[in-house]
Amino acid sequence: MWKVTLQAFGVLLLAWLFGTFVLGCFQQNKVKPQTQHEHLSRASDSGDQSCLCHLTGVLDDCFCDVESIDVFNNFKIYPRIKKLTERDYFRYYKVNLKRPCPFWPDDGHCSIKDCHVEPCPESKIPVGIKSGNYNKHTQAANTMSDMTECEQAEELGAINSTLSNQSKEAFADWARHDDAQDHFCELDDETSPDAEYVDLLLNPERFTGYKGSSAWRVWNSIYEENCFKPRSVYRPLNPLAPSRGDDDGEGFYKWLEGLCLEKRVFYRLISGLHSSINIHLCAEYLMDEGWGRSVWSPNIQEFRQRFDIAETKGEGTRRLKNLYFLYLIELRALYKVAPYFERAFINLYTGNAQEDGATKDLLLHVFNEIKAFPMHFDEKSMFAGDKMEAKTLKEEFRLHFKNISRIMDCVGCSKCRLWGKLQTQGLGTALKILFSEKEIKNLPEHSPSKGFQLTRQEIVALLNGFGRLSTSIYQLHNFRHLLKEDR
Repeated sequence: MWKVTLQAFGVLLLAWLFGTFVLGCFQQNKVKPQTQHEHLSRASDSGDQSCLCHLTGVLDDCFCDVESIDVFNNFKIYPRIKKLTERDYFRYYKVNLKRPCPFWPDDGHCSIKDCHVEPCPESKIPVGIKSGNYNKHTQAANTMSDMTECEQAEELGAINSTLSNQSKEAFADWARHDDAQDHFCELDDETSPDAEYVDLLLNPERFTGYKGSSAWRVWNSIYEENCFKPRSVYRPLNPLAPSRGDDDGEGFYKWLEGLCLEKRVFYRLISGLHSSINIHLCAEYLMDEGWGRSVWSPNIQEFRQRFDIAETKGEGTRRLKNLYFLYLIELRALYKVAPYFERAFINLYTGNAQEDGATKDLLLHVFNEIKAFPMHFDEKSMFAGDKMEAKTLKEEFRLHFKNISRIMDCVGCSKCRLWGKLQTQGLGTALKILFSEKEIKNLPEHSPSKGFQLTRQEIVALLNGFGRLSTSIYQLHNFRHLLKEDR
């Protein structure tokens, strides 16, 4: 009896398996090619696929792939740059957060408590940093420079006594112009009474609740008025654009591809910076303010809204690839500027000899890792045509970026303004380095150079700005895992 029953059950089981196999093959043969809409819909059903599966392969305008950057950054650069930016020399940044917006009436500062920036008390700042000689990096330079500057002031005073007031003003204008010729940013006057030191570790970049028309106007002004774009061309997903059917940004990217390399690069740098900032906000999002205590954590829904293929009509992948492109640009700048810091007399002076030596060693270790990376961006392809045209284009490029740095004074949230100014200045310093190749090659080994110089403010912005990009790429790795878990 039991044997008959078991035999019958076995026959039925085999029949069911065979039927399932045949039906599966039949359905597989009937599968139609996916349309783009169907592909996006299917992609949105799986969290990790919709956001990040297309973030792969070679980047445009350079010969490097996303996967190589991920491995290099997450295992070699991110741990070291994080440690470096926690050192005293790099954690204190002097900034003026009270400068008025130069382009439109001030909206007033954000009243949300988490928008507030706590300035650093004078007693907490290392003595070598607050000494006031912002482009000097050693104790000897700080001591010697005071005498030299006094002597120069006396000499200039004697000369000025023979000049008219009008001539004095002209000389002052020329001096300011010469000093600003190679700057891509509007630098804060560090001697201003409104400029204060901020401890970056105690004022981290995160989503504070600042959003809406004020925040949107800042980015819209950057894209619409400073990215070499005519008003007749509309960015994808721009709410002010007239309805264009199923264009989905094709007209914009057709226009972009028709631009020269330099203008195309400019747009990708700004887009990459915007993407990086958005990743920081998604990774450190204000989720709860209960019981008088704010809680920040990753916000997966916010990340999807900004980078999901379906929700952004494919724009999210482009935004993330522009982040990787910006990372390569700043990586190249660090590679180029390494000889400046490798000179023995550059000590990143804070007044603590042991701290300074460890900071310099860590910085040189970062440079050694960067030198070993084989796929750098080749900046020689930029501004390489007719000399006069290249010079004009380079100046236009510089002035457009300088204007963007001024727009950062229009950000209503103080903490957002702090990190916007720092990261913009970091990128501006990277561009200054890339376009100062001859001056860097001719640096004297044992003394400062008048041809190329970096202030402490620029150095802090450069390394912290790159640290933010490195963190963004590392956070993408975390979001991959979170999206899989959420799915």
